[in-house]
Amino acid sequence: MLWTTILIVIVLSYFVLTRLFQIVEFREEIIQERLGKYKKTLKPGFHFLIPFVDRPAYDQEMREQVIDVPSQTCITKDNIEVAVDGLVYLKVMDSYKASYGISNYQAAAVNLAQTTMRSEIGKMTLDDTFSERDKMNENIVREIDKAADPWGIKVMRYEIKNINPSGEIVDTMERQMEAEREKRAEITTSEGHRQARIFESEGEQRSQVLVSEANRQKRINEAKGRAKEIELIANATAKGIRRVAEAIEKPGGDLAVKTKLVEQYIKQFGNIIKKSNVSVLPTETANLKTFFEGVSQISEHTKDATSKNQTK
Repeated sequence: MLWTTILIVIVLSYFVLTRLFQIVEFREEIIQERLGKYKKTLKPGFHFLIPFVDRPAYDQEMREQVIDVPSQTCITKDNIEVAVDGLVYLKVMDSYKASYGISNYQAAAVNLAQTTMRSEIGKMTLDDTFSERDKMNENIVREIDKAADPWGIKVMRYEIKNINPSGEIVDTMERQMEAEREKRAEITTSEGHRQARIFESEGEQRSQVLVSEANRQKRINEAKGRAKEIELIANATAKGIRRVAEAIEKPGGDLAVKTKLVEQYIKQFGNIIKKSNVSVLPTETANLKTFFEGVSQISEHTKDATSKNQTK
C-alpha cells in the first residue's frame, strides 16, 4: 500500500511539473492556449504554465524545411506525357498563422506545388521544359508563395528534379538526336570539302598571281636593260657625234669629212658593181673623168690647207 501511494505521488508530481514548466528550444516556437484560447507564442527559453489551465497547443519548426514533391504525370503543350517531381523549400514566418491558418501547411504546399507545376508544364513544349527550368521554378515559387502568405509560410525556392518522358518519346528523341548527329556530320564533312576547295582555289590563284608578278618583273627588268642599253648607245653616239663636230670645226675638218664620204661612196659603189649582173650605172658616174678631176681638186685643196696651217 505504501509503495502504491509513493508511485501515485511520483506520477502526479511528474505530471504537474511537465504541465507547470515548458522549455522551448532555439529552433522552434510553441503556441500557448489558455482554456482553449490562444494566449501567446512562446519563444525559445524557459516558461511557466498553469497546470490544467494552460497547454502547449502547437509546436512549429522555425528552420527552413525541404519537402519532397512526389512524381506526377503532366501533359506538355505539344501533348506529350512527362513524369515530373521536385523539391519545395519553405519556412514558417508566423507560427500563429501556421497553427490556425491551415491544418497542415506541408501537405498544402506539396499539393499546391503539384498543381502549379502541371499548369506550368502545360504552357511549354517538351523541348522548352528542358531548357526553361529556371523560368518554371520561378513561376512555381511565385504562385505558391502568393497562396501561402495567409498561412504564415514563405516559399524560399522550388527545384524540379526530374523530367522523364515516356518510353516511346525517349526512343523518338534518341532517333531524332541520331539523325541530328548524322546531319551535323554530313554538314561538317561538306564544310571541310568546301573549305578545301576554297583553299585549293586560293592557292592556285596565289600561284598565278606570283607567276604573273614574276613575269611582270622580268619584263620590267628586260625593259630596264634595253633602256639602259639604248641610253649607253645614245650616250656613245652623242659623244662620237660631238667629237666629229669638234673635228669638223677645226681647220680642214670639213674637207676631211667630204673626202671620207667620197671614199666610202667609191667603196660601196665598187661592191655593188661586183655583186650586180645588170649593166646600168647611176647618172652620177656617166662622166668618170669629171669624177676623178673632182677628187684631184679635193686632194689639192687638202694639201694647200695643210701647208697654210704649217706656215702659220
